[in-house]
Amino acid sequence: MNNSNEQVFDTVLSNNPYNHTYYLGSGNQLSAAKNPQYGKKQYGISYLNTSSFITAQIGVSKNIPDDDLAFVIETKAYEELALDMAIEYTIDFIEVPTDGSAKERIFHVFIVDPLVIDETFAQTVSALQYVDQIVPVPLLLKTLYSHEIVQGYGAHCYIYFQENDAFFTLYNEQEFVYTKSLKYSFRDMHERFCELLGEQIDLADFQTLLATEGLATQNPEYQKYLIKLFGELFLHINDVLNYAKRAYEIETIEEIYIGSQIGSIAGVDEYCQTYLGFEAKSFDFSYGFATDSYIDQIHQLMQLYARTDKAARYDVNFSIYHRPPPFFQRHSGKLFAVTALSLVVAFAYPVTYWTMGYAESVRKALLEKQYRETHAIKVTREETINLKLAQKAEAQKLLDAEVELFEERKATLIKIHDVKVNYPMKAEMMASLTRELNRFDVGVADISYKQNEKEKVFSLLVMAKKDKQITDLVEFMTKHRTQRFHYNIEKIELDEETNYYRGDLKVVLK
Repeated sequence: MNNSNEQVFDTVLSNNPYNHTYYLGSGNQLSAAKNPQYGKKQYGISYLNTSSFITAQIGVSKNIPDDDLAFVIETKAYEELALDMAIEYTIDFIEVPTDGSAKERIFHVFIVDPLVIDETFAQTVSALQYVDQIVPVPLLLKTLYSHEIVQGYGAHCYIYFQENDAFFTLYNEQEFVYTKSLKYSFRDMHERFCELLGEQIDLADFQTLLATEGLATQNPEYQKYLIKLFGELFLHINDVLNYAKRAYEIETIEEIYIGSQIGSIAGVDEYCQTYLGFEAKSFDFSYGFATDSYIDQIHQLMQLYARTDKAARYDVNFSIYHRPPPFFQRHSGKLFAVTALSLVVAFAYPVTYWTMGYAESVRKALLEKQYRETHAIKVTREETINLKLAQKAEAQKLLDAEVELFEERKATLIKIHDVKVNYPMKAEMMASLTRELNRFDVGVADISYKQNEKEKVFSLLVMAKKDKQITDLVEFMTKHRTQRFHYNIEKIELDEETNYYRGDLKVVLK
């Protein structure tokens, strides 16, 4: 079992931070841990579901040294993904295999808000103190290929349903390609099912229904609405699958694996055949663990991941709860070692002095003779040193003057850089507004810009075929684009000549 410090561990404790379940693995034995506790020889591993992080592909020049990769990728992530500069995101990445003709190195980048990690793992850390590894859930699937549990090449899709999330992950040629959080976790399914049914049933009962009877339930009313629910679900999956195939130029899907934390759901394979055109395989693999009952596949993947060499897995770690180094590598341990050594030296000195006393008396006579000779040399060298010190003082004055001049010029350059980088240019503001206008298919009939000491204001005469396009635009921007802008639109009117709705949108830069 490996970790970042190459420390050897006896057991692996896997944790689902969303439903607070723990499994302890030792050898090939895997069992539930109801009261988990911290252990020095216990490796703690957990994961982040797909709705907890952002992922994207970013390309960088091949000329960037490996030592500078992290800085360059982080900078490009903030720029290309328009991340909030006020948040210090945790960013990690893996490289996409490319042929030698590629002009850039491509990386899958994973981005997490530290606040999300704190909120997700608060209960876990209170019980365990430390979590050695936190892995994005789609990267756990790499171990299926490393251990030859899934064999063969080509494109493989993995669809997995959990209580708080559901994910779609695509691997091609045994390498990670794409992942997306599906809007059909068991909680989402339960909410939609109760809406269709017109009455509320317990979430646990709903999951039991799916685990035991699935879509073949004997309750005709339940079956009717489950069929409608899973029809909507697989239409959504089909849209995601088609997007992934187009975006990553994949012609054929070789295999589709579908599973859930409650096990296989009867009838799902028929929907996969109908809506996706593929025969689904069960996301229920044999990992070589001895278990008494069905265990969530994610727990087994985490256990397998912790037993996999770094070279055979994606080594991405979002943990901020690392255990302290060994005692003698800490400051307190170093202080203890120095104190102990000092005590040894303190007691050894008198003994050594007494032992060497007689020998020193013999040496005294010899040293007195050497002293007289050395003293003459000392006087000469002191004069030379004094001369050098005077020369050094003069040189230091010149150096201090140059340092002062350098600091003045450095401060000037920093000020110029700050103005150049942080000054909000009109073109940048327009580019940001244009993306949102295009998103909601809203046109601009007229635009003006005013600037004074207090504010900068864009006035846009927006137009659309439907007034809802304009209201949706304003609603989206006031919810999601308020870091830099303030929006105001007083009224929306229909222009009878053009049959378009118009409105005067004020965009004020904060």
